[in-house]
Amino acid sequence: MAQISDIQGNNDLLLLIFLFPLLYFIFKLVVKSWFSSSYSPRIPPGPIPWPIIGNIFDLAGGKMLHITLCNLAQKYGPLVSLKLGTQYLVIGSSPSAAMEILKIHDKILSAHRVPSAAPATQAELNQASIFWTESCNDRWKFIRTVLRNEMLSGKVLESHANLREKKIMEMVVHLRANEGQEVKVKEVVYATVFNMMSNILLSRDLLGFQDDELADGGLVKGLLKRLTEIVSAPNVSDFYPVLSILDLQGLRKKSKELAHRVQAIWDPIIEEKRKGVADSLRSQDFVDSLISNGYTNGQINQLLMELFNAGTDTSTTTIEWTMAELMRNPKSLMKVREEIGKEISEDFPKESYLMQLPYLQACVKETLRLHPPVPFLLPHRAIESCQVLSYTIPKNAQIITNVWAIGRDPSFWDEPLKFEPERFVNSAMEFKGNEFEFLPFGSGRRMCPGLPLAARIVPLFIASLIHFFNWSLPHGNNPEKLDMNEKLDATLQMNQPLVLIPTARK
Repeated sequence: MAQISDIQGNNDLLLLIFLFPLLYFIFKLVVKSWFSSSYSPRIPPGPIPWPIIGNIFDLAGGKMLHITLCNLAQKYGPLVSLKLGTQYLVIGSSPSAAMEILKIHDKILSAHRVPSAAPATQAELNQASIFWTESCNDRWKFIRTVLRNEMLSGKVLESHANLREKKIMEMVVHLRANEGQEVKVKEVVYATVFNMMSNILLSRDLLGFQDDELADGGLVKGLLKRLTEIVSAPNVSDFYPVLSILDLQGLRKKSKELAHRVQAIWDPIIEEKRKGVADSLRSQDFVDSLISNGYTNGQINQLLMELFNAGTDTSTTTIEWTMAELMRNPKSLMKVREEIGKEISEDFPKESYLMQLPYLQACVKETLRLHPPVPFLLPHRAIESCQVLSYTIPKNAQIITNVWAIGRDPSFWDEPLKFEPERFVNSAMEFKGNEFEFLPFGSGRRMCPGLPLAARIVPLFIASLIHFFNWSLPHGNNPEKLDMNEKLDATLQMNQPLVLIPTARK
């Protein structure tokens, strides 16, 4: 019996020796998390985090995260901090906070943290990405310069105007063929914007209006959508970076598989262009420019994925929201129609006419105020600690700016929930990043580079849809009761897609 007792005692001792480091590690994490989050007066205020998990449960209901964070700002102030696992998240929700984050401390706070589910490594992204480079390094500056010179300069945009107008007319022809039938506005607009982008980037259409048209383009659309959903999904590896190597949810593996499938579709096109890039008689597109600058297929693939995602979803979403707001506000719709009829003498709205349509421009701005397509902009990261609104932003904290909340703040906007384009008529306020009450495209060095293109595409679509068609809701439903509820995926979308019936105008 004594021997059995000794053996049992030895086993208990071994178990204690094994468990003690684990218990000590957990205790240290709890104390550190609790003390640093709850009792440090320098960190921006926020709800008290739970040990280990932090404030993850405070963000339940990710489809309405912009509203959740707006409510936290109303309770704790314009700068709120949350602890997500072991990581800090700081949210700015006022013009003054946005100015400090995006302008005053732009250099320190303009780094990015790449999601653990990204299909490329940080080193690969630093060589090829526009949006996910770790810092604003020389390579990032070079890529932005190529993008601006070869795709987004005033001269290049002007040279592509006829192409965009041609794609708009193809959409009009499609809608006329479906006159009197229910149309999902988002799908028709998306296909048109996607082909505008694919012609600028690759000199060809990739997507048709029907599901069976241009199968590769439809496949690319589906793969890109799924890839975006995976990369932006809540990931335990982002909350606890020490676990990222394990990829517990399998998200990185899935994203890499999807990225490889997309690249398999584009690689033959890129190789075909490599063979013809020396042909001086052929017009050069953006991918031709990348090939001339020595980009590999993998680097081109990364840029194509980013440009298609950024250039299609945001514009499409804004166009759908604008049409929905105009349907709910028939007086504004009539003003736009009257302005187009008065200012445009030709049959077709052209880009060159857009500056003659101030009320239409005001409607687009008002839509962007109420429904910014990316309500948090892209997340930033602090490369070192700094002071914002008298609080300390910890090094490596992730920082987001809630432009959705800023655009609806009654402290800065009269009747902020009302669609009132008149507030922008005869107003000098623009969306170029200088007015911090209105930041749909961001500000500072990480400001959306596609602003010049979006500023042309969105009003051109709205002018054309209103000029060529009358619109009604299915079953004679009252437009003023249109469902305007939101959902937040990669962009801020209508919870119920906008379905309208077009009738061609004489």
